Amino acid sequence: MQKVVLVTGANSGIGLALCERLLHEEAGLRLCLACRNMRRAEAARSTLLSSHPKADIDLLHLDVGSVSSVLCAAQEVKSRYVRLDCMYLNAGIMPNPQFDVRAFFKGLFSSNVVKMFATAEGILTQQDSVNEDGLQEVFATNVFGHFLLIRELEPMLCQAGRTSHVVWTSSSNARRSAFSSDDVQHRRGTEPYASSKYAVDLLSLALNRQNNSQGMYSSVICPGLVMTNLTYGILPSFFWTLIMPVMYLIRIFTNTFTLTPYNGAEALHSLFLKKPETLDPRAKYHSLTSGMGRNYTQSHQMDIDEDMSDALYRTMLEMEKDARERLKAGEK
Repeated sequence: MQKVVLVTGANSGIGLALCERLLHEEAGLRLCLACRNMRRAEAARSTLLSSHPKADIDLLHLDVGSVSSVLCAAQEVKSRYVRLDCMYLNAGIMPNPQFDVRAFFKGLFSSNVVKMFATAEGILTQQDSVNEDGLQEVFATNVFGHFLLIRELEPMLCQAGRTSHVVWTSSSNARRSAFSSDDVQHRRGTEPYASSKYAVDLLSLALNRQNNSQGMYSSVICPGLVMTNLTYGILPSFFWTLIMPVMYLIRIFTNTFTLTPYNGAEALHSLFLKKPETLDPRAKYHSLTSGMGRNYTQSHQMDIDEDMSDALYRTMLEMEKDARERLKAGEK
């Protein structure tokens, strides 16, 4: 039977690279590109069809930062397909990044230079804002919208006699120190991106505890340091041009500098080839690239605990209920 795979944020970067790799791997795949910008989605579809002219590629309008858009898109998915084998939750934002140039140059000549590049810890903050649903924009896009999408599609993901796989794109920037159970949206902090990615790690574990018995499995990957539109938005383009030779040099000493979207999609592609029930729910699967350019995937245990994970899951259920009620009240 034809596999159905949905990818959010599929029109560029790691998402588009993943779609290319999936089509190369399995010609009979039915691929759904879930994107916010339909013009870019059409361009991505054309790009994929140019190398895979017989591919079965659908487009879905989805803005994961909008509750109404998520609910509408989920209804469309349920009307199109009878099953959903894999869902890649790849869309994400890092708005208004603030880069500490002084801390960067200080770290550039320190023993922590590799960690600084890999995690951006100490040099990168963001200015978040509240969206139309009353949610923090980063949290809504990177976490809540995807959670709501899973909840809406649970009947398709949890079917007797078969398994499905939900795969989150997390980050090396995901840190326990940036996340607070008392402020899951990170309203009071300056690192909403790091907080949101740690929340993703926690939710993945909770989803496994809730849904493995029904055939749905959840995994987390880290793409490494990849040059995408999100990354390029942190600094002016000329600055990246200046430091790229340094980054390729550093890659000789670390395997986390994947740099290209194709390399960054390595772990996403690798998990497609594995049975989800064989994967470790407490592990994050990292895309890695050697200094000689060899791609491979390696798992590392995440810094998470079950109590915090379950507490966040309960909070998300409450937020889901509130979001649905607000939306219903607004429609009256």
